[in-house]
Amino acid sequence: MDFVQAEEIDGARWSWHIWPSSKIEAQRCVVPFGCLYTPLKDIPNLPVLPYPPVKCKCGCVLNPYCSVDFHAKLWVCPFCLQRNPLPPQYAEISETRLPGELIPNFTTIEYVLSRPPAPPPVFLFVIDTCINEDELQVLKEYLLKALQLLPPEAIVGLVTFGQNVHVHELGYQDCPKSYVLKGSKDYTPVQIKELLGLAVSPTRLSGTSSSVNRPQGAARFLQPVSECEFIFTDIIEDLGRDNWPVPADQRPKRCTGTALSIAVGLLEASYADYGARIQLFVGGPAVEGPGKIVQAELGDTVRSHMDIDKDNAPFYSKALKHYESVTLRAVNAGHTIDVYGCSLDQVGLFEMKSCVERTGGFFVQAESFHHLMFKRSFEAFFRGTQAENNKSGEEQSKKMGLRSGFQGSLEVLTSRELKVSGAIGPMTSLKKQSNCVSRDVEIGMGGTCAWKMCAVDPGVTVAVYFEIVHPHGTPISENQFRYVQFVTQYQHISGQYRMRVSTMAGRWTDPTNLVDIASGFDQEAAAVLMARMAVYKTENEEAFDILRWLDRMLIRLCSKFAEYQKEAPETFRLSPQFSLYPQFMYNLRRSQFLQVFNSSPDETAYYRSYLNRENTLNGLLMIQPSLIAFTLESPPSPVLLDVASIAPDRILLLDTFFYVIIYYGATVAHWKKAGYHLDPQYAHLKTFLEAPKIEAHAIADERFPYPRYIEADQGSSQGRFLLAKLNPSVTHNSSPNDLSMASDLIFTDDVSLQVFMEHLKKLAVSNQ
Repeated sequence: MDFVQAEEIDGARWSWHIWPSSKIEAQRCVVPFGCLYTPLKDIPNLPVLPYPPVKCKCGCVLNPYCSVDFHAKLWVCPFCLQRNPLPPQYAEISETRLPGELIPNFTTIEYVLSRPPAPPPVFLFVIDTCINEDELQVLKEYLLKALQLLPPEAIVGLVTFGQNVHVHELGYQDCPKSYVLKGSKDYTPVQIKELLGLAVSPTRLSGTSSSVNRPQGAARFLQPVSECEFIFTDIIEDLGRDNWPVPADQRPKRCTGTALSIAVGLLEASYADYGARIQLFVGGPAVEGPGKIVQAELGDTVRSHMDIDKDNAPFYSKALKHYESVTLRAVNAGHTIDVYGCSLDQVGLFEMKSCVERTGGFFVQAESFHHLMFKRSFEAFFRGTQAENNKSGEEQSKKMGLRSGFQGSLEVLTSRELKVSGAIGPMTSLKKQSNCVSRDVEIGMGGTCAWKMCAVDPGVTVAVYFEIVHPHGTPISENQFRYVQFVTQYQHISGQYRMRVSTMAGRWTDPTNLVDIASGFDQEAAAVLMARMAVYKTENEEAFDILRWLDRMLIRLCSKFAEYQKEAPETFRLSPQFSLYPQFMYNLRRSQFLQVFNSSPDETAYYRSYLNRENTLNGLLMIQPSLIAFTLESPPSPVLLDVASIAPDRILLLDTFFYVIIYYGATVAHWKKAGYHLDPQYAHLKTFLEAPKIEAHAIADERFPYPRYIEADQGSSQGRFLLAKLNPSVTHNSSPNDLSMASDLIFTDDVSLQVFMEHLKKLAVSNQ
C-alpha cells in the first residue's frame, strides 16, 4: 500500500513500515522508528458508533486484529494476549454479523461516549488597546465579524489591556461596566477570583440544558452570543486607545503578561475542564508587569538570539517563568491560548511559546492588523455564515473554522516487542506510566504513554517515537505482527464526548534482511520526524551542536543502506527509497528552524511551532519548498530548487508554507513594466502573467495561517526571499565558465548540494 494512501485510512505516516526484530539492529537503522499521527484527521466514511467501547484490562480497545471465539463469546487482545468475555449486547455476533469495530476495513473508528453533553465552547477575546487608532478600528471590525460567525449558543467574554487590564461585564445591559486591575502587578489565581467576585457557590449555566455548574458571578463576564450581542457590540464600537499618555521617546505601557494571566484566571475559576479558547490580539512588546520583555524607552532594543545566548536579555528569564506558570494553569484547566501578534516589532512570541504550544493553540504573525495575513487567518478560523449556524452540530463543525475538539487526550498502547519513547507536538505530558513506556530511550516528551491536548483540530499532527525492545537472537514467527493503538478522547464542538481509536499492525522481518527493511522506508515522514527531533534538541539541550549531530546520523544511515565499495565514493548508490533523504537533510541544515542568524526570536518561535503541529506534506514543504516554473512554451512544471532554475523568460512560483513568492525573470519583468500584457494583441502574455497569481492565491486561500504573498523581479531586493531557499550551485566564487552560463548567482559561502553530496559519499564509504 502507498504511504500516502495509508495515511488517508488511519491518519498515520511511519518512518519505517517493516521493522527488524532485534533491539540492536533497530538502533543501527539510525532514523528513529516513529509515526506522524493526525488524531482527528478527516477520514471518508468514518464510522461513529453510538455505544461505549469494549476494553481489555491492559487498556486495549476491541479492534479488527483481535481473535474472536464466536461460540464462547470471547476475544483475545493482540497486545497482551489475554482472553476477555464479550459483553451481553454482543450475543448475536457471528462471522457474518460483525459489529463495526471488528470489520477489517474499520481500523479507525469513533465512539460517542455516554457522558452528559458539555456546555458550548467559550471564546475569551483579549485585546491590546495600545495599537494605533486605524489598526484598532480594523481589529474591532473583525471582532464584530467573529461575533456574527460564532453560533448563537457559543459563550464569549472580553478583556482589554493597556497600562491596566479591563475585564468587561457582558451581563449588565444598561451600560458598559468593567473591572480594572493594575497592569504592573502579578495576581495569583485566588486574588483574581476574589477581585472579580467569582463566588464559590455554583449556578446552572445559562443558555444550555446541561447540568454543568459554574461559580456564581461568572455570567457577568461570560455570556452566550445570543444574549450579549448588543452589549458586546456597544463595548467594541466605543473601544478607544489606552488613555494613559505616552512620551514621544517611549513605548506604550502594555501589560500583556498580566492580561493573559487574568484571562486564564477568569476561565479556570468558571469553566475548568470544559472547552475554552483565549484569543490574544497584541500589537507590540510588553513593557509593564510580568511578561515584560523590554524597557519603555525606544532606545532600548528588543532582545535578539545573540542577547539570549549571551545572557544579555535582562527580562527574558522572568518573562519565560511567568508565561510557563500561566501555561501550567491553562493546561490544568484544559484551556487553549491563541496569539495574533501583529507588529513590525517583536511582541514576545518567543517567551509565550509554551502558552501556545502546550495548550494546542496557534500563532498568527503579521506586520499589522491591516495585513492580509491577519485578516485571512482570522476569517479562516471563524469561517461560516449565520445560516449555517442553524444546522446540526456535525454540519456546523464542518462548515465553520471552529473544527477543533476540546479537552483532548492521546494515549498510545503497544504490543510487547516495542515501547513508547516519547512524542513531540502541541500537547503536554500526562506522566502516565505503563508497560508501554520505554525506560531507556526518551525522545521529546517521554516517560509517559499519554498526553493532554487542550485543543486538537483535523490538521494537528503529533510525532510519536518508539523503541524496539525485542532481544537480539530471539526469533519472531512469520505470522506475528507488531501492534500500536492510538486512543484519542475529546469534547466535540457539538458537546458530545467522543473517543477515536486507530489500531495499526506492522510486519517484522529478519534483522539481517536489509533489503526488506529498506523497502519500507518512508523518507518524507523520516525527514519530518528528524526535523522535529532536531528542533527539540536545539531548544532543550544546552551547547548541543545540532548540525554535527544531523551529519553524523545521515552518514551512518547511508553507510548502512547504500550500495558501495569501501573507499570508492564513485561506487556510492542509494535506492529510490533513500535517494531524496540526503537533500532533505541538506535543506533542513539551511532552514530557518536551525539557522536563526537572520530571524528574530519571535519569528523562530513562529516557524518552529508550525513544524511541530503540521502534517507530513506541510512539514516537508517547510523543510524543502516547492518550486514551479511557468513559461510561454510549456505548461507549468516543477523544477529543481536550484539557482540554475532561474531564467530570464521564466516565472517561478516558490511555496515555503510561510510565504508564497512569484519571481519574474529579467525578460518577463521587462515585458511587465513595458505594459505589453495590456495590449489586446498580446492576450497570451496577459494569461501567462496571470497564471502564477491564480495558482499562488489558490495555495494561500487553503492554508492556515495565511502565508505572506510576495512578488519580486529578478535583481530586486525582494528576490532575496527566493534566493535564500535555492541551492547555491552558482555563487560569486564559481568559475568564469559557470558564471557565463548562469542566469543568476547567489552571494554565499554555503556549500552547494553537489559539494555536500560529494563529502557525504566520501565519509559514508570510509572505514570510519
